[in-house]
Amino acid sequence: MKFSSKIVLTLGVLMILITSCTDKFEALNTDPNRPKDVTPGVLLGQMQYRIIINNVSASRNFTNELMQVDAPRSSTSGQGLHRYVVQPGQAVWSAYYDRLTDIQDIYNVSERLKENNYKAIALVYKSWAYSILTDLYGDVPYSQAIKAQEGNFSPAFDKQKDIYIQILKDLETANTLFDDTKALTYGGDMVYNANVLTGSKNVGIQRWKKFANSLRLRLLLRISKRDGEISVNQQINSILSDPSTNPVFVSNADDAIFRFPGTFPYFNPYYNARLSDWSAGNYYTKYFLTKLNSSSDPRRAIWMSTVTVSGASVYQGIDSGFPPSLEYIVGRNSSYNDILKTLPQLGIMMTYAEVEFIKAELALKGFSTGKTPKAHYETGITSSIVQWGATMPANFLSQSEISYNATASQEAQLEQIMLQKYYAFFFVDYQSWFEKRRTGYPVLPRGTGIPAENIFPSRVPYPTYLQSLNPTNLQLAVTSMGGDKSTIKVWWEK
Repeated sequence: MKFSSKIVLTLGVLMILITSCTDKFEALNTDPNRPKDVTPGVLLGQMQYRIIINNVSASRNFTNELMQVDAPRSSTSGQGLHRYVVQPGQAVWSAYYDRLTDIQDIYNVSERLKENNYKAIALVYKSWAYSILTDLYGDVPYSQAIKAQEGNFSPAFDKQKDIYIQILKDLETANTLFDDTKALTYGGDMVYNANVLTGSKNVGIQRWKKFANSLRLRLLLRISKRDGEISVNQQINSILSDPSTNPVFVSNADDAIFRFPGTFPYFNPYYNARLSDWSAGNYYTKYFLTKLNSSSDPRRAIWMSTVTVSGASVYQGIDSGFPPSLEYIVGRNSSYNDILKTLPQLGIMMTYAEVEFIKAELALKGFSTGKTPKAHYETGITSSIVQWGATMPANFLSQSEISYNATASQEAQLEQIMLQKYYAFFFVDYQSWFEKRRTGYPVLPRGTGIPAENIFPSRVPYPTYLQSLNPTNLQLAVTSMGGDKSTIKVWWEK
């Protein structure tokens, strides 16, 4: 009997100890650095970084070759973007829709928490990302996209016109939602640092609002041929005539740039790039360098390396679209400067320089911008040079290669504006290609190695994996657009 009592007593003590340990288990195993609830601040900074590294890579690996910024040192296959051969865009499709899922999460959480500034930022990112997607492919999933949790794994493709109508509305909504009297409650903004107030105002939120309206100007100009189907000119005039309600970028301080802090994990995506991947395999083209060299453009020292020719350090390029039998010798031509691998300001979304070139074109076409096309053109060039950290040389704008010719025909003036806009688009995702498709400028030389049947592309073909993942809706989109070739023009280009 005594033995049984001891057993019971022992078991009782053990149960108390076990219960005590269990009560403390959750506290002991809680990471103090991990937030208990998902907030828009937790999601925002990570999304901002992830989406911009996709764009930096896209500019380097796609746009720069297609738009004759650079060309491969060797290209024996007869293929390549510099010969207008565009492969189905599988990686970019997946990358953008992955990030759009993050953006939608930010919006949904912000709506639940009644955080309008976060909602507005999410709408800006959503509009920006979808504008790039639709300008790349044409019709894409939009209204039914990002609904896998609701069981929709085969979304319909929306027509580009309908996508543009909605993203322009979303940017207007964002403009009204921004409140510059409040800081971002949960922080997280790595673009404008809208996490804090400066005095009684949030300068970062003011800049987000400018980004929303500047992006509206970009997209309205993009679809300007479709005025009538959409009230393009009316919307442009409403922005230009009421800058207090619809502010746009007015200085380099407003540039929408994710500035890589150079701390883990937010490094410039080329920070650890090998020589073979960064500069040994591609050289700048003669076309890209000609105007820069003739005007001694100060951006060259930041963008590219020099080579020694006859004892002198020079910037030297190669032909684009060269025959497959040609192979350029290693180290004989200018390539990407190592400075760019650690440059904070490589994560460009939109700049003040672009806004000034947009206004230059609008002023040329009769819109009231408050300044002449020449004034906007010169400010665009100046602000681009400042943006890259270069020094504006004395009399740079008066050189014959740069000086604005206000007496030339409207078309000649547009060509001059677009050439400098092309240089200002260096490392800005796909924008120089989109603008080439819209205006025809700059006029790129056709390399002798480009087969006669190869036509400058107007879009990226849909990813091939959609043929098995979403075949019915893919076929409907292809039929609606008139095909899936890279030569098919999207709605705004027709």
